Amino acid sequence: MRRQAPAAVVLVVAKAPVAGLAKTRLAASVGARAAARLAAAALLDTVDSARAVRDVTVACALTGDLAQAERTGELAAALRGCVVFPQRGVDFADRLANAHADVAARFPGAPVLQVGMDTPQVRPALLTGALTRLGETDAVLGPAVDGGWWALGLRRPADARVLRGVPMSRPDTGALTAAALRGIGLRVGPLPMLSDVDTVVDAVLVAAQAPSSRFARAFAAVGR
Repeated sequence: MRRQAPAAVVLVVAKAPVAGLAKTRLAASVGARAAARLAAAALLDTVDSARAVRDVTVACALTGDLAQAERTGELAAALRGCVVFPQRGVDFADRLANAHADVAARFPGAPVLQVGMDTPQVRPALLTGALTRLGETDAVLGPAVDGGWWALGLRRPADARVLRGVPMSRPDTGALTAAALRGIGLRVGPLPMLSDVDTVVDAVLVAAQAPSSRFARAFAAVGR
């Protein structure tokens, strides 16, 4: 039986924060265990913000072994309030497109706002504003400082198929994503630019932007 479509779905695309596998660029500066703890804190902050948005369902497309992750008990508890399913695909672009398709199959007709776990400074009001903006256009895209993007909203999740042709993790990924969406006739509304956390410099900036977050507390503990 198909579930009744919610007003919208907030989709968190996440990787289990396992030491040695999570945030490897950050780990070069703070160590593998600390980087994984920071990733866990970022994911917890993101899930909290998503679940605080009114009248949405929160879904999580997850890869990796959560049982081996840092803060595994907290993460399991937080995700119990979400629809969790595994990522599938041969590369990151394929997994993103499939995650949108999997949400669409579970909640036909619902628009989807997808975020990652790299922007723990995202607050519920920002997600609510992005969903409001999505109600006025076909897609919304939140650019990242490094040239990628931190959020993608689609009124029709099937349109995420265009991501399969977009190279990821490049300085022009955001621009190429916007061009691909416009290339199939979509109106794309911009969201605020944010910095995601890939390096220790990013971590300093994001922790300062969200001083009361789990991420900021975890970062303050690094090196103690």
